[in-house]
Amino acid sequence: MLAVQRYPWEQGVCAQAIYEIGDIRTMIAMAHDAVLRQKPDGRLAVINENIAVTDPAANGEVVWRAYEITGDTFYQKAALRMLDYLLKDAPGTEEGILYHNEISFQEEFTPCQIWADSAYMAPPFLAVMGYTEEAARQIEGYFSYLVDREKKLVNHIYDVGRKTFVREKLWATGNGWTLLGIGRVADLAKEQGKKDVFRRMTELGTKLLQEMLRYQLPDGRFHDILDDENSFIDGTAAMMMAAFIYRGCRHGWLDKQFLQKADLVAETMENYVDDYGIIHEVCGCPDFVSSGTSAESMAAYLMMHGWREG
Repeated sequence: MLAVQRYPWEQGVCAQAIYEIGDIRTMIAMAHDAVLRQKPDGRLAVINENIAVTDPAANGEVVWRAYEITGDTFYQKAALRMLDYLLKDAPGTEEGILYHNEISFQEEFTPCQIWADSAYMAPPFLAVMGYTEEAARQIEGYFSYLVDREKKLVNHIYDVGRKTFVREKLWATGNGWTLLGIGRVADLAKEQGKKDVFRRMTELGTKLLQEMLRYQLPDGRFHDILDDENSFIDGTAAMMMAAFIYRGCRHGWLDKQFLQKADLVAETMENYVDDYGIIHEVCGCPDFVSSGTSAESMAAYLMMHGWREG
């Protein structure tokens, strides 16, 4: 995983996976470079133009944890700058739900877009920094824009400016990102005694999990587009889902009946790890529209096993 070239969200999810399996030395080293590549406006781990709004915040927790562990204000100041950007400068809807990027990748749409990915990127960091209610509000906001009212799962991208979907597809990985974000915020709300947020997040996460499981294939994986049997089969979303299940069951807020669904994923995915540690038959980098390999698949694998094995 550490050998993969990384953009802000990839650096963030990989560092978070390293933190969650307890490799603190490596996590701090990754947080260090996320700070070295912080832009003046506060966005972390930026290696190209400042176009991503929420992706850089995926690095936020590990940078803050690095401060807590080392006491070095190098990390403290960087985390606070990232927080300040999200709370004050990041573009969003009239009600303050954060957009995913500053640009649109399609000329016919506006930059005012809500992406399912964002549920993982920014809300957990907001919760880490004590803005737990705001974290839940962001997740619920994303859900309200993206949810398929009939199937109760989230579509990928909605253009608020044009009031239409950019990608009205039940992208499996997008639902996986959403589950991972909900799980982290639920845990943080529980730690902080935020009972209402904890209840809302666990209820939302459980319902999303149940709907997602309707599309689980016999080997535990999913089609890349959950309700499209002609789309390729993806393992990333399954591992994200399994990590959510193991986390919830370990911390007592998810029914253990779901463990068998996660175990199936964990066992199946061993067949897709090659001799070099690269995981295959997942939603592939760099375009994420075909089967391939990706940093987030390897991060999800580590998270899955970290929460499974404790």
